[in-house]
Amino acid sequence: MTTTAPRTATAVSADGHRLHVETHGPEGAPAVVLAHGWTCSTAFWAAQIRDLSTDHRVVVYDQRGHGRTAAAAADGYHVRALADDLEAALTTALAPGEKAVLAGHSMGGMTLMAAAGRPAFRAHAAAALLCSTGASRLVAESLVLPLRAGRPRTWLTGLVLGARAPLGPVNAVSKAVLKYATMGPGADPARVDECARIVHACPRAARVAWSHVLAGLDVEAGVRGLDVPTAVLVGTADRLTPAVHARRLAAALPHCAGLDELPGIGHMTPIEAPEAVTARIRALAAAHLSPADPPPAETATTVPRPRGRDDDREEEAV
Repeated sequence: MTTTAPRTATAVSADGHRLHVETHGPEGAPAVVLAHGWTCSTAFWAAQIRDLSTDHRVVVYDQRGHGRTAAAAADGYHVRALADDLEAALTTALAPGEKAVLAGHSMGGMTLMAAAGRPAFRAHAAAALLCSTGASRLVAESLVLPLRAGRPRTWLTGLVLGARAPLGPVNAVSKAVLKYATMGPGADPARVDECARIVHACPRAARVAWSHVLAGLDVEAGVRGLDVPTAVLVGTADRLTPAVHARRLAAALPHCAGLDELPGIGHMTPIEAPEAVTARIRALAAAHLSPADPPPAETATTVPRPRGRDDDREEEAV
């Protein structure tokens, strides 16, 4: 296999929204697809891309309103869009019927759960990793505010996570706030800085719009529909999606491939503990992908590529 430069493509979702997609690594190598979380971008997976792309084909894409994917119209942020966009990325980057390991962090994990019953997911998913994520009760079970569980904490947490205030510049104060909310107490300062620069680059409108979706999110049915081998990973110091979510997922999955709890690690596991996350993806690929097997020809027409109503319309700002 010959290593090539990163390739970029545009995937078109069911509503016509255009998504930035990147493919790294050698043509013909086993494929992994990585879905990032709220306020992040393809840059969030930099460590995984560096490691895995030496011998895997790594597909990453920007969720709508993040990175190089434009904002959607005000009514374009919903759980269905997460699944639509993943389907579009899969059918754009993978050959018909080609299997891949799918990994999602935070909102990216929720994306996998939302898409579990979709035709493209079933056609392409060989195994999955749910990383630092949950299926429901995200605000109620968040530990960002050090208060007793109950309605007051849930209400205040919703106000904090959905605040319209700008995040401001990346400085010592903003990094300290971000570290407290999203990373473990022992997080490397360089990795805190990396996370802060990614999160602060997220446009405010998209951040707020997705926060409202996540506040009411319930993809429990999708957990039960994830019938491929699925591993779960969480940091024990995760305040945004604490380990109670991961344990609940592991218990509900039809085919749980293991639960990893990383001591002292916070929510941003792919950056904070990149070796552990990459190793889990590698293990799933080794167990469930074969580099020698081409995609089956008989599936070539079974999964139609998502089409927008008007592929040429320009995206509206939120």
